[in-house]
Amino acid sequence: MMNQDQAQGQWDRFTAKVKQQWGDLTDDEVKKAEGNMDELMARIQEKYGESKEKIAEKFNDLMGESQ
Repeated sequence: MMNQDQAQGQWDRFTAKVKQQWGDLTDDEVKKAEGNMDELMARIQEKYGESKEKIAEKFNDLMGESQ
């Protein structure tokens, strides 16, 4: 079972990769998502106009790299 520190570490690694992928995202925008993937996806979709499916696919790729 993962503890909160481990979960936070994984989220931090993931969001670092997200910010590399979508470079115009601000730290503040990522922070506002507060661990909520759907919120983060909505912010990317709003800013970049990409489909949820495309963003979800890229999230899956990035999550695989984060582990």
